[in-house]
Amino acid sequence: MAGTAARAGRAVARFAVGVALAACLAATAQAQGFQSQAPHAILIDADSGSVLYEKAADEPFSPASMAKLMTVEVIFDELRKGRLTQDSEFPVSENAWKRGGAGGGGSSMFAQLNSKLKLPDLLRGLIVQSGNDAAIAAAEAIGGTEDNFAQIMNRHAREIGLTRSTFRNATGYSAPDQKVTARDMAKLAIHLIETYPEEYKLFAEREFTWNKIRQQNRNPLLTMDVGADGLKTGYLEESGYALTGSAVQNGQRLILVVSGLKTARDRAAEARKLLDWGFRAFEARQVFTAGETVAEADTYGGEKGKVALVAKKPVRVLMPRGSADRLTARVVYQGPLVAPVAEGREVARLRITRNEQPVLDMPLYTAEAVGPGTMSQRALDAALEVGTGWVRGAFAKLTNRS
Repeated sequence: MAGTAARAGRAVARFAVGVALAACLAATAQAQGFQSQAPHAILIDADSGSVLYEKAADEPFSPASMAKLMTVEVIFDELRKGRLTQDSEFPVSENAWKRGGAGGGGSSMFAQLNSKLKLPDLLRGLIVQSGNDAAIAAAEAIGGTEDNFAQIMNRHAREIGLTRSTFRNATGYSAPDQKVTARDMAKLAIHLIETYPEEYKLFAEREFTWNKIRQQNRNPLLTMDVGADGLKTGYLEESGYALTGSAVQNGQRLILVVSGLKTARDRAAEARKLLDWGFRAFEARQVFTAGETVAEADTYGGEKGKVALVAKKPVRVLMPRGSADRLTARVVYQGPLVAPVAEGREVARLRITRNEQPVLDMPLYTAEAVGPGTMSQRALDAALEVGTGWVRGAFAKLTNRS
């Protein structure tokens, strides 16, 4: 009962803020009519988080070798935390050699049995050559077993915010419940780019030679004049051809994910078509500057009844050129915030939709600290909470009846 009442109260608060913001975000636009042949697709402006196009972006599919992006993320994190160094070595076990080598039927860096790979070589074998042997060697060295490593992958996925993806191995080999979504893979790509900018440069390398075998990077975007610098392809018979890619033009970075295409040629063509359209068909609209008040959150038991919410970077939304679509915004938070409230604390999300499709979801932070109020202020807040609690309870009852 209390939980239902609280949820009802938060919904009313979100609506009130959303109406105020929606009035500020009107924009004019026409439908673009763009369509992708890919069964699953998403195109995102990395800086603003604006979703430019999506199709079945939250429906699960097998990631194939794109699962190696999460394998790489775990390695980068271990390196950042000092648990790995550039001199770290990774033994190539019989399991890694058999299942991940050329005899395994998939991509391989052709590492020799019982050899040891230095971290820079393993990463290039994993990223450039998509080596399954490199992925298994990394999983065994870090997790002890590939199953243990998969648990680490899933923990990292939850921390990053990949809410609809589950990993079962480091390679992307077919597994019944190993699934991702296009939206989650785009989030992972942005995380890699923003969190590990130096390490990310490996994704742009065109070729790598190991064991006297020279292999080209499998990412077809790198050979096109589109500004591409990553990330990873994938293929399984069950899920078709897939790609998570990124490109930069004139300081703007776009992230794309496509999956379910019938051929490698279709994958390359569809990815290029998405990027060309994204760079050409949109223009940025700045909604708020960095540090500008976006909304206010109610506080409880504090010296002030409200606290301003701000974004740490400019809030930009990409809109179709010459468009007339109306943007609607909601600020979502669990409130009131109980004092004391620290400055710079993440307490809310700004969510903007265009024609009921999500285009932006970013965190908001408290602009200042709110200390505890006086005894009389806290007593007044307590009395008001009793009254509003009764109203929330009545609202919940009416909602339940309907």
